[in-house]
Amino acid sequence: MIKTDRVETDEKLREIAELAEKIWHEFFPGIISEEQIDYMVEKFQSYDAMKEQTLHQDYCYFSVSDNDGICGYFAVKPEKDNRFFLSKIYLRSDKRGQGIASEMLNRVFSEALNSGKTSVYLTVNKHNEHAIAVYRKKGFEIIDSVVTDIGNGFVMDDYIMEYKL
Repeated sequence: MIKTDRVETDEKLREIAELAEKIWHEFFPGIISEEQIDYMVEKFQSYDAMKEQTLHQDYCYFSVSDNDGICGYFAVKPEKDNRFFLSKIYLRSDKRGQGIASEMLNRVFSEALNSGKTSVYLTVNKHNEHAIAVYRKKGFEIIDSVVTDIGNGFVMDDYIMEYKL
């Protein structure tokens, strides 16, 4: 049984940022370079980045825990239109394949519906074949392809996937 909680304290947000660094360094080698991992963690997944996102960009973070403690997190942002942005969804490697990610996605869908949205969208690295397969299995479809300059000589080469609620 997992527990999903809205992150409401700086202490919990710091815990999520520490987990993010671990997850990114265990999952993304082979997909992007170590240099890009370090850069993206600092720019998008650090405590300071997460704090900025929650205070000034309408992001909301959720921690995911089981009997062993915190094992994952996700961040969402309601858009001004009918869409709900799933910005981040990450789970420790030892917890994958246990249905936790599906429960996380179900909570995202619930949050989107409660916000009056009709779809959830996300970006996923084009080379992250496992995540793409998981999203497809849950009903997401690729609706676009984008290359985004994120600075420091790095780009994000992503698909945009959408799930109709």
